[in-house]
Amino acid sequence: MVKAGKLTEKAFQQQVIDLATLCGFRVYHTYDSRRCVAGFPDLVLVHRKRGLVVFAELKVGKNNLTPEQRGWLDDLEDCGASVSVWRPEDWSAIEALLTGRDS
Repeated sequence: MVKAGKLTEKAFQQQVIDLATLCGFRVYHTYDSRRCVAGFPDLVLVHRKRGLVVFAELKVGKNNLTPEQRGWLDDLEDCGASVSVWRPEDWSAIEALLTGRDS
């Protein structure tokens, strides 16, 4: 279980990546986004057997979406993609989605 206390976004992200990988997802994360278009989601998770693609933006603490992040998520969702904004306190829902228990 994820502890929401002083978890950094980097540590939270690694926990999500670890679980996604364990559950059979292919995981993409841009490690150095300084030369990329602003706002693209932190993670793209693909599970071919389940036919599932998830674009996930991760936030910890009181951090909120930037307008660029909201724009990307809205555009992706309007095109039918599954988008999520995940925080450590959402761990049970994250776990359910990644393990397939939400189906």
